Amino acid sequence: MTSTMASSATLAGGAPAETKTSDLRSVFSAYQEGEAAAHRYLLIMRFAVVNLVGFALLAAVWLQGWIDMVMEGDVTKFALVIVLVFLAGLLLCAAKVRQVSAELDRVRAPEDYPNARVSRYLTSVKGRDGQSRTLAASALKLKLASRIAVVRHIASSLVFLGLIGTVIGFMIALSGVNPEDAADISAIGPMVSTLISGMSVALSTTLVGAVLNIWLMVNYRLLESGTLRLLTAIIELGERHAHS
Repeated sequence: MTSTMASSATLAGGAPAETKTSDLRSVFSAYQEGEAAAHRYLLIMRFAVVNLVGFALLAAVWLQGWIDMVMEGDVTKFALVIVLVFLAGLLLCAAKVRQVSAELDRVRAPEDYPNARVSRYLTSVKGRDGQSRTLAASALKLKLASRIAVVRHIASSLVFLGLIGTVIGFMIALSGVNPEDAADISAIGPMVSTLISGMSVALSTTLVGAVLNIWLMVNYRLLESGTLRLLTAIIELGERHAHS
């Protein structure tokens, strides 16, 4: 009787311990399931950390009043266009990171996802010789590279948009300069005002384009590293299946 009660108490007290153990296993499952799974979680974590730091710095700059100063100096609101392009690129990069993470997850169990990229690759290289598998791997590399290239193009366009804003700013600055009115004291004030306004547009758009280009390129490099890991994992899995 006593032993039965002790056993029941042990089971009742062991349930929370088992739950805690299960939670710990879920937390560290990325490191127990293999390198591809670990990189999957690290990719999402790095993307989140980079952008959290970026938005934290942005908030600090906003509290200092610098963002308002930059946006108010751009009378054309062209800097706002650059910001919108950046946000579109960042959202697209986030979607690509999620896609790569899901595909890294499917590499662990390709038989559960018959329509996944890894499953299609394994089917395409099945029974082929080494040269055919090399061609298939090269084709896969091109497909994965072209899939993420759009993020790099958007990041590069931010710099060019900043340069376009610079040109617009100089055009505004020079539009108010009239050599014939240089001797007229009453006309100097408006010319200086227009010159300052144009220079503000040029500097503001250049600064916004350059900073946001760096931010998006950091995210692109993270996406590129995850895509490279996905490519390596799929090719290695294909080679193992070919020699098994």
